Amino acid sequence: MAAHVAGPARAIKTTSLLLFLLLLSFLATVSSGSLQSDALLRFKAGLGNNAALLTWDPAVDPCNGDRSNWAGVLCTDGLVWGLQLEHMQLAGVIDVDALAAINNIRTLSLMDNRLAGPLPEVKKLGKLKTLFLSNNYFSGEIPAGAFDGMGSLKTMNLANNDFTGRIPISITVLPRLTMVRLDGNQFTGRIPEFRQNLLRAVNLANNELEGPIPKSLSHMNPNSFSGNKGLCGAPLHPCSAPPPPPQPPPPFFFLPAAEARLTNLTLEIIIILLVLVIILIATILCLLLRHRRKHAASRQLARDSFTSGKVILTSAPAVRAVQREEATHARRADQANRLLFLRDDVERFDLQDLLRASAEVLGSGTFGASYKAGVVGQAMVVKRYRHMNNVGREEFHEHMRMLGKLKHPNLLPLEAYYYRKEEKLLVSKFVDKGSLASHLHGNHSSEQGLDWPTRVKIIRGTAKGLAYLHDEIPLTVPHAHLKSSNVLLDESFEPMLTDYALRPVINSDHAHKLMIAYKSPEYAQHGKTSNKTDVWSLGILMLEILTGKFPENYLTSGYDSGSDLGTWVNNMVKEKRMGEVFEKDMAGTTKDSKSQMIHLLKLALSCCEEDLEIRVDVKEAVEKIEQFMDDV
Repeated sequence: MAAHVAGPARAIKTTSLLLFLLLLSFLATVSSGSLQSDALLRFKAGLGNNAALLTWDPAVDPCNGDRSNWAGVLCTDGLVWGLQLEHMQLAGVIDVDALAAINNIRTLSLMDNRLAGPLPEVKKLGKLKTLFLSNNYFSGEIPAGAFDGMGSLKTMNLANNDFTGRIPISITVLPRLTMVRLDGNQFTGRIPEFRQNLLRAVNLANNELEGPIPKSLSHMNPNSFSGNKGLCGAPLHPCSAPPPPPQPPPPFFFLPAAEARLTNLTLEIIIILLVLVIILIATILCLLLRHRRKHAASRQLARDSFTSGKVILTSAPAVRAVQREEATHARRADQANRLLFLRDDVERFDLQDLLRASAEVLGSGTFGASYKAGVVGQAMVVKRYRHMNNVGREEFHEHMRMLGKLKHPNLLPLEAYYYRKEEKLLVSKFVDKGSLASHLHGNHSSEQGLDWPTRVKIIRGTAKGLAYLHDEIPLTVPHAHLKSSNVLLDESFEPMLTDYALRPVINSDHAHKLMIAYKSPEYAQHGKTSNKTDVWSLGILMLEILTGKFPENYLTSGYDSGSDLGTWVNNMVKEKRMGEVFEKDMAGTTKDSKSQMIHLLKLALSCCEEDLEIRVDVKEAVEKIEQFMDDV
């Protein structure tokens, strides 16, 4: 009997222990997420001009598995492992103590911002593997021990700042360092001996360094040392030999006359030889000077890139590669002049084919003009964007590759793109029926307007495409610019979303002025968007389809409840005039259509709720639409 009792007792104890351990694990996860959020928000508070970090919402965890909910935050298994805050105009102070509270941080990239002051105490982040602080306004001397204890550091880029003084000796003993860029600063003195066996690339160009280049760096490319007037030795020109010590004067003594004449002849020969030697030395010096000038690279080229090959950052998949060196400049120039294709199912053509094709202007949208061009037997649409010039080349390429992987029947695929600093081209296939906006608000004298079944089909497809974006794109607002002119209709009137997921590559000032996400009530009230902002845009679009009215929301610079389409519909419902809100003379209606319209109208209003707590999310919206379709 005792044995029978003991068995269940042990089982209960085991179960209790498992539950206790699970609870501890859960609490640890929650605690970790909270600590990460608090640390990042402290870090943000120290920054000036941090408008680019609006997605850093205390109510939302920074990480969702490997996906990030906060701009520039790199995640793995729900933990923050890095920050990639580049080209964001950030200023102020880097709160290293706040970042040190994030145990798993391995990458810190703050390139191309407006950060100033002395070098932060980065040695407090002892587990860092990559550190990028280039193209800022940091200044002053770097302490000799600034990098003590950073044994994991592999790549360091401090280029194009205003650092002065000697190169800190602690850099030269980092055991795992493979790449270091200190070019474009004002470092002085001699270059210390670098003792790393793994070091593959060093750039010290355009400083004020002097003296012989140490043997450990003699195999590097000469351009890595250009712009330093006082440097010599391999791989540059040889250092001048020190002058010989002065010889003591010969003793005075008398010679016989014959010997005196011989001595005078000898002196004349010696003088002639000395003159010839001086001429020879002068000629050699001139040749060396010309040789040195040939090898002096321009400061700008040294600032732009390395010259000994590509350095892969194996520790930072989101920051995939450091800039290629000058040897790859020609390849980049070639790449800059051609289209880059993202899909295999489209016939290839080049930029010249596109430029030679007869083009038809389709219109001028929020961010630029659209053209229709016939290329290799197919009609393509080229959108020209001018408000993407704040995004870096590699960041833009990576984002385009991500968009190229998206595949859904309700998304218009991005086929190819073209990158230039000043402008970008995005290429997609031409869709015959045009935009939803043209069917709702265009001239219908030549063709019948959209009937009721078609409108329901468009609502359903739009919601499904939006839900797919929310599943696949690691952004708080995956679409951010959903409106009727960005919904295209194919031959069967199936909707296809376009201009999606472009917020990360649009200049922030233009995004805040023009994109639909920033006209939402939550942005007007709290200065931030949420993962339900796209749902608000969907609700406005549904009301537009049901009422046939053009939303003033598309035209205002922000959210105005007085001109909001949702507010107007709500007021009509309160006045018991719901029947008047639907578009008149809508074809395809039956006796059951009115109840169907009311059902979708209520769902649209729940999508437009100003209160985020009450507003439905995109998954719930799709489920309700699907349920509605099953009941019809």
